Amino acid sequence: MRLPRPCLLTFGAAAFAAGSLTWPGTASAATTNYVALGDSYSSGTGAGDYDPASGACNRSANAYPKLWAAAHATGSFKFVACSGATTTTVADGQLGALGSSTTLVSISVGGNDAGFSDVMLTCVLQSDSACVTAVNKAKTYMKNTLPGKLDSVYTKIRSKAPSAQVVVLGYPRLYKIVDVCVGLSNTKRTALNGAADALDSAIASAVGRAGFTWSDVRDEFSGHELCSGEDWLNSVTVPFESSYHPTAKGHRGGYLPALSGSAKVPVHAQT
Repeated sequence: MRLPRPCLLTFGAAAFAAGSLTWPGTASAATTNYVALGDSYSSGTGAGDYDPASGACNRSANAYPKLWAAAHATGSFKFVACSGATTTTVADGQLGALGSSTTLVSISVGGNDAGFSDVMLTCVLQSDSACVTAVNKAKTYMKNTLPGKLDSVYTKIRSKAPSAQVVVLGYPRLYKIVDVCVGLSNTKRTALNGAADALDSAIASAVGRAGFTWSDVRDEFSGHELCSGEDWLNSVTVPFESSYHPTAKGHRGGYLPALSGSAKVPVHAQT
């Protein structure tokens, strides 16, 4: 139907005023409101270049949330991940960053609940048998207690951000098992890799129950574990809290692709 000229002008003005007129081949503006939650594997402990304002949370400019936000058109970006965080401290201290307008959430959490840092310290300083005992104790916790804690924090995240895609990132295996590598015995290395697998399994199951998106980083880190010769993880270092955490290369080459491959972002919200 051919509208009279005045009608065309009136229609066009009304559509422009309402913000509803989209020309062929264009898309309406859209951005991502991104909140990065979690523990040291999300804050960037071990990756250096920390924001002084983040204090002991060790939020790094090299951490994957910062890298992802820099590469995309974000309407807002809130980086609240903190070194040492557990499911409880995430629930109590980080979820205020979420809201009904949040469209994307990333999180890694669960390792501190299971006492992984204490396990690592035991394996570094004590015998093979002490290491294996500590790992088995942590695996029992992962099987029996951690699932409920994950279910609880995931439920709270969904309540705070009902429309967001929530991407849960896992933890890499720490070692490539080789014949010759200075440091821990292969008994300890194998036990620690088994602990990482058990932790990821518990988290992946909880992610499935919550209906969130699981992003397993073990494939990205394959060939870049400690003893690989192309490590993306810190070995024992000073300060010790940076030990066994991803380096800047680990965030850029491991965690960033894992998030980028999982996050659903409108094409016109990307740069």
